[in-house]
Amino acid sequence: MHRVFLDANVLFSAPWREDAGLARLGQLTETELITSHYAAEEARRNLASDSQRTRLARLTGTIEVVPDFLHGDLPPQVSLPEKDRPILLAAIRARATHLLTGDKHLLGMLYRKTIAGVRVLRPANYRSR
Repeated sequence: MHRVFLDANVLFSAPWREDAGLARLGQLTETELITSHYAAEEARRNLASDSQRTRLARLTGTIEVVPDFLHGDLPPQVSLPEKDRPILLAAIRARATHLLTGDKHLLGMLYRKTIAGVRVLRPANYRSR
């Protein structure tokens, strides 16, 4: 079973279209979608309309929302800006197998790397098998 952590920008992009690819991700067998309160709130704050916020609320109601870890130690080889740390920390603490993000800063440093058991990928590059 893959535990797939969704970054705020992945959550943010999903409500823009009713037929967003994230809905298909949730239908994959052997894939459990998770996120954190921090990521969900960041996505919600940046959405432009009430209908988008409603779609986001519907989406987050169908996935596991794990506790936030705003502070903590990252593995020694990882250095992230303060705003990105809670995302990776929550993914690690939730025992995610994958972290899906479109964030260029995270991708630039961590893309296709496995950090404390969490593989960092773009959503388009994730395959459940």
